[in-house]
Parts: sequence; structure tokens; C-alpha cells
Amino acid sequence: MTDIPPSASLYFRPTGFVEAPFGLDGQVMRLAGGLLWFSAFDVIVVDGGERLAPKLVTIDTLDDFIGSLSDAQAQRARTAIARIGEPRAPFQLGERVLRFDEPRIAGILNVTPDSFSDGGRHSDDPQGAADAGFAMSSRGAAMIDVGGESTRPGAADVWEGDEIERVIPVIERLAASGVAISVDTRKVAVMEAALSAGAAIVNDVSALRFDDRSLALVAAAGCPVIIMHHAGKGHELHADPDYRDPLVEVYDWLENRVEELVKGGVARDKIVIDPGIGFGKALQHNLALINGLSLFHGLGCPIMLGASRKRLIGALSNEAPADERLGGSLALVTLGAAQGVQLLRVHDVAESVQALHVWRGLRDAALIPAG
Repeated sequence: MTDIPPSASLYFRPTGFVEAPFGLDGQVMRLAGGLLWFSAFDVIVVDGGERLAPKLVTIDTLDDFIGSLSDAQAQRARTAIARIGEPRAPFQLGERVLRFDEPRIAGILNVTPDSFSDGGRHSDDPQGAADAGFAMSSRGAAMIDVGGESTRPGAADVWEGDEIERVIPVIERLAASGVAISVDTRKVAVMEAALSAGAAIVNDVSALRFDDRSLALVAAAGCPVIIMHHAGKGHELHADPDYRDPLVEVYDWLENRVEELVKGGVARDKIVIDPGIGFGKALQHNLALINGLSLFHGLGCPIMLGASRKRLIGALSNEAPADERLGGSLALVTLGAAQGVQLLRVHDVAESVQALHVWRGLRDAALIPAG
């Protein structure tokens, strides 16, 4: 019998990754239909808000472990484990198909004067911004994420009319050439205008909480949506961090938000989740989330990691400024891929695509049976 209290909540984080599944039938699971196989779960046990002694449960003992749980715990465990193994359905984005069977790059295209890394580079120049998007697409970005409002700490809110003026001419140019586009916005008027102009995905850092009408709009449009965690209210992207257990708390928050979207009419297989690196989180919180990324596969949705040039890289590298954080950004790209993250949102597309090519080459070599 297990020593886990019936009142405890259990969280299943894939671990013990192996190079290849050959000869390991019944001992490994495939992660989300992708290129990774793992041999065990790090079972996080939380009771009364506190983590209990960790449990490492191998795949070949998983059924016995689940059989020792309470009925409620066992049901939740089976649901999470099934979602961890299920392939993620591809997104049909106009003429493009975005698949999640291997990691993909989303290129960041800010049409703002004040974004933390590249603000001002493409403001007031729709054709120049579109050309930058074309360049990212030609270098291997699976989609381009177009935003017209900075979400850096201290940034001023942008009137929706100004935001529309910034992003729509760029989206129209990109969409006319068949580029897959997401619009990075919190405002329903911008979402509506962007979808009409050819954007195919809504990427909302407020998780559709900033504007009360946005959930209904996304549900009616039937488009995919990316929802990001942040601890504050819908407009408080950088609330002071206060976590006892950031990995578990962010997981719970995203789980609840996904269920709210599903109840609101958004299909689960059209939801992408983002743990919100750098949004209302101190360095230790960001590191805990990145180390535990594979946990989020239990939500059954593709995962986006947006850590490119973020403050945590500077904090770990002698306060390197944003434009000198390429090495750290690439390290996080490959780490995300190694935990099964399907979308990597980056500034440096060509370099990130190259890093994934090397990662993919290593995986392909491992998956060719010897002899």
C-alpha cells in the first residue's frame, strides 16, 4: 500500500528520458506523440499546501502505483497520464498546417517603439516590419507572432486604435504571402481586426482575462489561442511574485484556466499553454518552471516557451544586456526541446532554427536502430 494520504494532490512529471525506445516495451512512454521517450514519472505529492517526500515511479510499475491510490487520485492520475502520451492535434492555419510532432520556432515581430529587446526597430514602417517577418519565415520560423503593445515591466497601455494601426498593415502583408501569423494582444478589438486581416492564432498574455469579451470572440472564431500564466489580475502582468511552490501553482492556474476556456466553448485541442517566464516571477521561480517544463504536458495542450533574451539570462550572465543574450536564449531553446516543448518563441530565428536542427539530428541518429 502507498503511504500517500487520500487528501493529497498528485502531479506527474515525465523524467528519465531515453535515447530510443527499442527493446524497452512496457518500460517507456512516448511524450505527446513527439520525438521523446521517458522511463519514469517524478510524482509530486502535495498535501495541505506542502510537498511530501518525492516519488519516482517507473513506467513498468505505474499500474501498481495507480492501483494503490484512492479512487479520486487514480482517476486524476489516469487522465493526466493519458494526456501526457496523446499526440497534439495539428493546427490548420489557412493554407498552412502547424504540426506539433517536433519543436517549432515562432518568430517575434514587435511593431512597437518600446519593447524590451527590439522596440522601435520596425515601428512606423509596415513594409519593413513585413520584410522582417518574411525573412524569419524563410529562415525556418513556423509562424510569426506580431505584437503592437509592449508587455515589459512599466510599459504604458496602448489604445486599441493605435495598436490596430500598428499591426494590421503588417499582418495583411504577411497573410497575403501565406505566412502563418499569431497576433500578440490582450484586446478584443485588436483580435477581431487581426483575424479579419489574416492572423490565424490569438496569443494573449492575459489568458483572455484582460477583456471580458475575448473568450466569446475566440470561441466564436474557432481559432487556436495561446494563454499565458501571470499571477495578477487581467491587466497586472508583473504583479509582485509570491509563490510557495511555483511549478505546482502555475500548473494549477493553467489547468483551471484551460477548463474555463473549454467551458466557454474553446476546444481543448486548440489551446496552447505558456508558463509565462519573466511575468511576475523572480529568478528562482523562472528556474523552477524551466526545470519542470515537462510537467505541463499533463494539461494535454501544446506548450509554448517564451524565454528569448529574458531577464533571467542576464541575471545568470553578469547582467548581460538584452542584445547580448543569444547564447542563453539558445540554451533555453534546446532545453525546452529536450522536455518536449512544441513552440519556442524567439527573437533570433536563424540561430534558434540551427540549434533545433542539431538537436533534431541527434534525435534522428538515436532513433535509427543499431545494426
